[in-house]
Amino acid sequence: MPKMGTYCKAYPLSSLRGFEGWIEKFNNARKDKNSGAQGEVPRTLQTTDFLYLHENYVVTDGVFIDQNIIFDEVTPRWIEFCGSTLRFEVPAYASASNRESSK
Repeated sequence: MPKMGTYCKAYPLSSLRGFEGWIEKFNNARKDKNSGAQGEVPRTLQTTDFLYLHENYVVTDGVFIDQNIIFDEVTPRWIEFCGSTLRFEVPAYASASNRESSK
């Protein structure tokens, strides 16, 4: 069953791609239903599409923290980029919840 995180914020893909170390796992994008023989295939991500940055600094194509993971190379540089460039800040309630769940 998909897991909801405590906090996430949507950003346009163009903003996320501004990170120098961005490595996109495009094969993990949500699936588009295709009437052809291939069935469901990952959708093609456009710069105007919105992705979700979660409290653990993982980026997904959807609101679930553990599905359709597009970026998970969480480093101090990525966290700094999220704070300084994207102005992403994890609220205190999400930080506290995150610490409790990791025990």
